[in-house]
Amino acid sequence: MIIDWINFTPWKSLAGGALIGLAAGLFVVLNGRVAGISGLLGSLLSRDHEGRSEKAAFLLGLFIAPLIWLLFTPLPVIEFQNGWLSLLLAGLLVGLGTRYGSGCTSGHGVCGLSRLSLRSMVATLSFMTAGFVTVFVVRHLLEG
Repeated sequence: MIIDWINFTPWKSLAGGALIGLAAGLFVVLNGRVAGISGLLGSLLSRDHEGRSEKAAFLLGLFIAPLIWLLFTPLPVIEFQNGWLSLLLAGLLVGLGTRYGSGCTSGHGVCGLSRLSLRSMVATLSFMTAGFVTVFVVRHLLEG
């Protein structure tokens, strides 16, 4: 493995992780709800109107945050190496996984693990293992 030391940004990554934890913690303290992004988005698309404004505000913050970041430094370049079709397929698979797994990385990995949820630990181990296996297969078995 080669580390790209020029583009290695541990302090920015640490600050981003701390902000995610702070936002998730504030959301649960102020609203009594877990800040799982797929659950928040799914509930906005449902007929239930309870808590809709704070859910929408939280999700809107996900889109506004990069614009605020642009005030201080340019955003990293986004590069799709496999094309739009594989990106759409990956998005579909992630969407299906969040429905069957009753949550996403933010709900299980950030909020669930911090609450010591066994269900979230199993879910997080499952999607992390699936990610590791997928990268191994794609990088070492299919390319080789």
